[in-house]
Amino acid sequence: MEDLSRPGSRSDSPSSRSRRGGRPDPADVRQLADSPVSLRRVARLFAPHRSTLTVVVALIVLSSTVSLAQPFLVRHVIDEALPRQDVRLLLVLVGAMLAVAIATAAIGVVQTWLSTSVGQQVMHRLRSDLFAHLQRQSLDFFTRTRGGEVQSRLVNDIGSMQGVVTQTATSIAANVTVVAGTAVAMVALSWRLALISLVVLPPAVLLTRQVARMRHRITGERQRRLADLHVQIEEGLSVSGVLLSKTLGASPRLTARFDETSSDLVGLEIRSRLAGRWRMATMNVVFAAVPAAIYLAAGLPATSGGMTIGTLVAFIALQGNLFRPLMGLLNVGVDLTASMALFSRIFEYADLPVDLVEASDPTRLERTSARGEVRFDGVGFGYDPDRPVLAGIDLVVSAGSTLALVGETGSGKSTLASLVPRLRDVTTGSVTIDGVDVRDLASADLAELVGVVTQETYLMHASVRDNLRHARPDATDAEIEDACRRARIHELVASLPDGYDTLVGSRGHRFSGGEQQRLAIARTLLRDPAVLVLDEATSALDNETERAILETFASVSATRTTITIAHRLSTVRDADQIAVLHDGRVVELGTHEELLLRGGRYADLVRGGLERERSAA
Repeated sequence: MEDLSRPGSRSDSPSSRSRRGGRPDPADVRQLADSPVSLRRVARLFAPHRSTLTVVVALIVLSSTVSLAQPFLVRHVIDEALPRQDVRLLLVLVGAMLAVAIATAAIGVVQTWLSTSVGQQVMHRLRSDLFAHLQRQSLDFFTRTRGGEVQSRLVNDIGSMQGVVTQTATSIAANVTVVAGTAVAMVALSWRLALISLVVLPPAVLLTRQVARMRHRITGERQRRLADLHVQIEEGLSVSGVLLSKTLGASPRLTARFDETSSDLVGLEIRSRLAGRWRMATMNVVFAAVPAAIYLAAGLPATSGGMTIGTLVAFIALQGNLFRPLMGLLNVGVDLTASMALFSRIFEYADLPVDLVEASDPTRLERTSARGEVRFDGVGFGYDPDRPVLAGIDLVVSAGSTLALVGETGSGKSTLASLVPRLRDVTTGSVTIDGVDVRDLASADLAELVGVVTQETYLMHASVRDNLRHARPDATDAEIEDACRRARIHELVASLPDGYDTLVGSRGHRFSGGEQQRLAIARTLLRDPAVLVLDEATSALDNETERAILETFASVSATRTTITIAHRLSTVRDADQIAVLHDGRVVELGTHEELLLRGGRYADLVRGGLERERSAA
């Protein structure tokens, strides 16, 4: 899937893309070819608003019809009221002209309000449903999908959908009404001039479309280079990007690359502006040439047909209102393709199968009654059936006991631990808590039962208090501070000028890695889960802080089940049992002393760890 997070990517509204040329965007065509979408499915989204949309269409037709009265009123003013100096008739006609203007303006406001309301309601429903649907996806979906793409589908694509209702659909209805009504009115005024317009307009329209296509090509290239510029700014000037470039000495290379992209934009910007000017110049010539041809025809005896000045002025006014709607109708195919591609992209995510299916009749297991016994019965897992990551795992973690998972990188430790909070589902076998399969538990109950602390902490751009309360919205300040004391972070937070109201900064950069990890530990302790999964939870801590945190874990582990993953001997040696994983299987199981006496793989891992500690010392 393409990255939609870049500015200048396909986040424009359908109407804005369609105006850039006379052909569908190739990306839209590819999208529909890869993920077709039916008009019937799109129509179902708007079915609850059918009556409102009917009123919108009726208002569009009414507004377009009422506005056609203006040229006829002008003709009567010029041909009758002014020559005869009929003040009463003049007042009536002028009043009617003003009434038409007020009526069309009022109708336009109501029509915009109704169409925008429908668009916003449909957009809200789609956005909320898609967000909820993506929340139900497994962790694997988010590891293989770019975050910017997910955000773009939720924000840009669904946001652009508003234009389908307020611009694409309404403009089609308005353009059809205006073109049809204007054509009838032109024939009624002068069938001779109407025929001349039919001869002059097609070449003018084709010329304008050719110039628009030229501008579309240049603008497309400019947008791509501008997107590259935005990406370079994002990658080079973010906190993480600056840190990476400084540590790798990449600043000169990034600067040269940015300078090259910026230089390319200079020429493209000039060409884009000139293309835009050519487009405007072409349209100005068309707008001048068509009336000139009509004036010429009106002045020739053979084609004038005794035409009055009022009729000529009214006809010119009508003809001037015909060009833009006609161009809009010629772009209907482009608009529809862009709109359908937009829905295709949204439905593409909405149709994703849910890997973690919620139980239809979930078993209740409340935290207050849970003991926390965890069992792995014949557990197997694999992204590819032919290449299992885990196979034949049988483990029992008694309530209140500690299991440590050790093994080389890639042995399956983190994958096995992730099955307990159901970040992934087993391929074979089952994972149970107090005899209940985690797949039979409601996700909310499972989240209360199992707490997870990983080596990759995530803090929101909010206050320390709000970050902690994210785990338990009803937590009191005293409970928050107690959790921080147990995580050995209270003194640091309390010493800050704003204390617990201090903003942690983007992704927690206000704090060091170890401080972030302690905040994450405090957040999990605040929830008081029955089962605690620690995946390298102390990896970013110094030895002294780690010892203090391990003491905290030792105290809380007495009342809960703990599954810990670590490469440090100090974090696993006191575990009630240690499972050694190799190639996705448990090859050894026992206590620290028992496994050392066996002299097997665990003993090798311990010796390797001690050698590394000696080298580091």
